[in-house]
Amino acid sequence: MARVLFVTSEAYPLLKTGGLADVSYSLPMALHELGQEVRVLMPAYRAALSKASELRCAALFEVHGQNVAVLEGRLAPNGPLLWLLQHPGYDRPGNPYMGPNAQPWPDNAERFALLCRAAVELAQDRAGLNWRADIVHGNDWQSGLVPALLSLEAQRPATVFTVHNLAYQGLYPYEIFQRLGLPHQLWSMHGVEFHGQMSFMKGGLAYADRITTVSPSYAQEIQTHEFGCGLEGLLRQRHEDLSGIVNGIDAEQWNPAIDLHLPAPFDADHLEGKAANKKALQLRLGLTPDANVPLFGFIGRLVQQKGIDLLLKAMPQLLDSPVQLAFLGSGEPLYEQSLLYWSRRFPRRVGVVLGFNEALSHQIEAGVDVFFMPSRFEPCGLNQMYSQRYGTLPIVRAVGGLVDTVVDVTPETLAAGKASGFVFNKASAKSLLKTVKRALALYQDKAAWSAVQRTGMRRDFSWQNSADRYLALYSQLRPEAVAVKSAPEELPAPVVEPPVKKRAVRRRKVEEA
Repeated sequence: MARVLFVTSEAYPLLKTGGLADVSYSLPMALHELGQEVRVLMPAYRAALSKASELRCAALFEVHGQNVAVLEGRLAPNGPLLWLLQHPGYDRPGNPYMGPNAQPWPDNAERFALLCRAAVELAQDRAGLNWRADIVHGNDWQSGLVPALLSLEAQRPATVFTVHNLAYQGLYPYEIFQRLGLPHQLWSMHGVEFHGQMSFMKGGLAYADRITTVSPSYAQEIQTHEFGCGLEGLLRQRHEDLSGIVNGIDAEQWNPAIDLHLPAPFDADHLEGKAANKKALQLRLGLTPDANVPLFGFIGRLVQQKGIDLLLKAMPQLLDSPVQLAFLGSGEPLYEQSLLYWSRRFPRRVGVVLGFNEALSHQIEAGVDVFFMPSRFEPCGLNQMYSQRYGTLPIVRAVGGLVDTVVDVTPETLAAGKASGFVFNKASAKSLLKTVKRALALYQDKAAWSAVQRTGMRRDFSWQNSADRYLALYSQLRPEAVAVKSAPEELPAPVVEPPVKKRAVRRRKVEEA
């Protein structure tokens, strides 16, 4: 049994802005069920406190001159222990990263540096809880300083750092590094310094004993210039310590046979209920009820990363075909207004709901025939797995976790009974439309279509497989194996001033989460 401190900036159902929250719930739950002693640490946001139940104050201690408290509860009634780090910096409404002006909170560096420092104290049993971690598992940039700070300890736990999206790196000026009072040993090209700035993400990548990301393909992609966001050199250097483990899904929450959000249950052996869900969705969105017209869906952020611009560019040709379209999401105003334009022009064929609605997201997955995920990059993705489980054939671009979890329809995969969706390569409307034509052609063959539906519905996307792989990774890391590996024996001399001229870094433009 391993004692695991799982450090995250969000966890379902306490607070969720994206897939990280789902992972931070499901993976600790799966590890707990496998007999591991897991503690989940996250900030005590106002929203998290309102949703947590039966909390007690387990510890009061000082972290770098600041008083903090640990409120203890359970992630779920029969789940692992939950530790909420209480400090005034977390007590604010709304998004944990962005203020009401849609800009990052100005004190994010301080807030998440505090989380990292508190994680170190808890892992090292310096908070009075009589508990010491064997493994500290950090997630994304908000916990990136944990492996860096632990590297300075003489005796320490092993560290695992998971990259959920490399595009968000927690970059701050050198002045912030100084203001945080971080050890100068960390400021070097081999540490957290990144082209004259401090990178929380690089702290995790440079110092963790093992690095994971959320799919095998993404693990390879981030070692390239196209997807590496300037960190590809470091990731190539650490390739032997880097692995990709596909996220799982909550197999109970996303189960069409018992989903309470659906008007009609169904499963792989009883697909009739899917037709009832399709009709209900058409009526809800104001579309013409028609069992025979192919209904396509999209759920997600309306940003370029998700390929919404490709879909909008393809809309005129898409609507030349006998199809209906259902959209649920929010994002850039330009994309929102463009979707509303098409819904006004074709109100009986295009349904658009801006924002997010959990129940509707289930109903779209169950009611549509085809699901769009034409992402430019996608570390893992979850909706393509939800789609297959709900008998909906996904159309995905061949990137990251999408290509790892969808088997393209070809004569060979059809004959072998392995096909589960459609995959295309080039990020273009033309390539997307060619794939839509393939889907429409298969849709006319009802027997083949049903066979592909059943193949997807019977695939195992549960967290059991993923948790087993993390457990195998943990078993390779024991405290005695890393006790002598704390900080590098020879550290570069501390840099006391940032470079005058920053080096240029080629960056892909990405949208805020």
